Amino acid sequence: MSGPGRAEARNAGARRAVLLLPAGLALLLGLNAALMLLELPAPLTVERLPEVHGMLLVLGFAGTLVALERAVALGTRWAYLSPACLGAGGLLLATPVDIRAGRLLLVAGTALLLALYARFWRRQPGAALLAQGAGAVAALGAALLWLGGLDVPRLLPWLAAFLVLTIAGERLELARVALLAPRAENMFLAAAGAVLTGAVVTLLWPAAGTVLLGAALLALVGWLTVYDVARRMLRSTGLPRFSAACLLAGYAWLALAGALWLLGGPVGNGPRYDAVVHAVFLGFVLSMIMAHAPVILPAVLRRPLPYDRVLAGPAWLLHLSLALRVLVGDLRETEGAWRLGGALNIAAVLLFVVSAAALSVRAGRAEPGAGNRRAGGSGSGGSGSGGSRSSGAAPERADGTAAGSGSARPAPGTPDPVPGAPDPAPSSPGRGPGTEHPEVPR
Repeated sequence: MSGPGRAEARNAGARRAVLLLPAGLALLLGLNAALMLLELPAPLTVERLPEVHGMLLVLGFAGTLVALERAVALGTRWAYLSPACLGAGGLLLATPVDIRAGRLLLVAGTALLLALYARFWRRQPGAALLAQGAGAVAALGAALLWLGGLDVPRLLPWLAAFLVLTIAGERLELARVALLAPRAENMFLAAAGAVLTGAVVTLLWPAAGTVLLGAALLALVGWLTVYDVARRMLRSTGLPRFSAACLLAGYAWLALAGALWLLGGPVGNGPRYDAVVHAVFLGFVLSMIMAHAPVILPAVLRRPLPYDRVLAGPAWLLHLSLALRVLVGDLRETEGAWRLGGALNIAAVLLFVVSAAALSVRAGRAEPGAGNRRAGGSGSGGSGSGGSRSSGAAPERADGTAAGSGSARPAPGTPDPVPGAPDPAPSSPGRGPGTEHPEVPR
């Protein structure tokens, strides 16, 4: 990239970082609230934090990530109102301001996110975009119901549907690179539709809706296990293997949550509630974020984040500590394991953030272009960490080259080229909650 082009990319990244900052603050506030809920010493003791803990992390943090990536993909100014509202709404939840102000902003942010998907649908409709749009419907429904006074445990199925469908829709888009049979796509849509239906039904008939939701999640995990490329990429090295391991571990945690809902029925508090919540949002969602951070953050912020083996440490810590918390602390009702596992969960998240920031700063100080080039493909060597594609450039949508699929077609929502733009913007939501990876497509 030329000097002026590089400067333009950095300026664009700096502007987007302003919108990403509230998501980072929401994450830290959510972790602070987690310490309070674990009855451990916390830096802040704001009384409201435990009450808004879930919404801070799901809509304030992960929702802002998803909306910001969609806004970058669309490339229009109004699209950035969605991450702005979600980020600001999340932060207001932690202030003395009337809580309804934060709730209203979350409603506005999720409504705008749904509008983004509607714009993408007019460009190029498809099954993957339909699933992601259904996730946005669930997010808007959760925000509206919370504004109306429903408590977070009743909204849990809606919040889970939001991020699960967003991530699963992206995985479908990448799986289609391998030319899925129409029957496979229809099976996916049936499972995704059942997830959203189950979330809705839980409001009217909690027992029936919870069983349907659990069965739908298990069906969706089964589909992802069979058709996702993660199993093949696990035999690779470096970034592809790291991402594949995070993906498969995330699917296992989502399957556990589905089984708990299917077999145990509705739950609004206690150890089993803790197990379901953290299996979905830590085991599944956060694992997806770890898997794809080396690609989505550079794509959005225009800052390098090269993969390094040091990132595997927090991922291992996350899953091992979650096993301690859920399998021993929650399911065997061992309070010490629950508290220790929870504390280590928080440590894993913070360690990942610090490691990623250090790697990005180190790469940014390197000679222009030199710190970002690593061997691409499925583990084809590379410097130190086993190889990854250039971390400083935006990935193409649905790039399946590492899976041997060759060049991929543009995906629904891929923005039209903007004259003078340094490189194409990404089009896959990074939620949060799970962003696609050049070596391991989501």
